[in-house]
Amino acid sequence: MEQSLFDKYGGFSAISRIVMSLYDRLLDDDTVGPFFDDVDMPRLMDHQTKFISSLLGGPASFSDDHIQRAHRHMVISDAHFDQLKALVSETLADFNIEPDDIGRVLQAFEQRRPLLVRVENVD
Repeated sequence: MEQSLFDKYGGFSAISRIVMSLYDRLLDDDTVGPFFDDVDMPRLMDHQTKFISSLLGGPASFSDDHIQRAHRHMVISDAHFDQLKALVSETLADFNIEPDDIGRVLQAFEQRRPLLVRVENVD
């Protein structure tokens, strides 16, 4: 049986460190940082640790409906989503995640783009 990326890279404690580093980047970023104003960061980081863990084959799971509901009040563009993916990629590389494994994680993110990206009507 193939080892999950979750187990390969150290489980929840390692994923938690990755998520903490990712949010340092996100909060400092002018493109996506404003999405996190007035957000309960400890709660968000807990959810994100579980989400990333699930993408890596860990025990947590998030339904598409859950992801869509959590982001429904946000206007997320393709540019925002692309920036998020770039920051995720940089962060994973900093933690010595293998390039092929980073690609698998980014592919999992990309599959969820339609759940997050919304186009607002411009009148």
